[in-house]
Amino acid sequence: MKLEELLLIDQSRINADHVVEIITQKPELFDTLWSLYLKDEEPVSRRAAWVMDILTDRMPLLKESQLDLMINLLYEFNHDGLKRHTLKILERNNITEKQMGQLMLICFQWLESPYESAAVKVFCLKILDKIALREPQISRELIDIIDMQMSEASPSFKSIGKKVLKKLQKISANLQSQ
Repeated sequence: MKLEELLLIDQSRINADHVVEIITQKPELFDTLWSLYLKDEEPVSRRAAWVMDILTDRMPLLKESQLDLMINLLYEFNHDGLKRHTLKILERNNITEKQMGQLMLICFQWLESPYESAAVKVFCLKILDKIALREPQISRELIDIIDMQMSEASPSFKSIGKKVLKKLQKISANLQSQ
């Protein structure tokens, strides 16, 4: 059975784990999974992203050029699942200086957007938190955005937001004392 057919069987964690095991045993299939992800076709690309998310959580598989492409494709993705899994993968990887600017711009836009889901915003928040450790000058803007959204945010956003705020306030205090 082809990888695409396996992904289309159903949308379950059991099926995703089954495909992960197949790719783990036959790593050459990762290129096929990558191609299905890049197709941006619902539902196969979203399911491929989910499998890639699980795979890359277990082992680093992505090259810098693939991470570049993922960042470039974020704006083109219409489905929340593709955005969410891609952001989650990017959040776990080391982002280069070159990648940081574009990813930071996307994450700030989506964090402020009333149209993005809570899950997308949470992963944007996590990515921006990591970037703020390297680029502390963004901490004040990020604090303001989090503060503005806390009253109407989802429980997951509030939970992550509180943790990020604590770190950002320390960073901001250090910047002011310098």
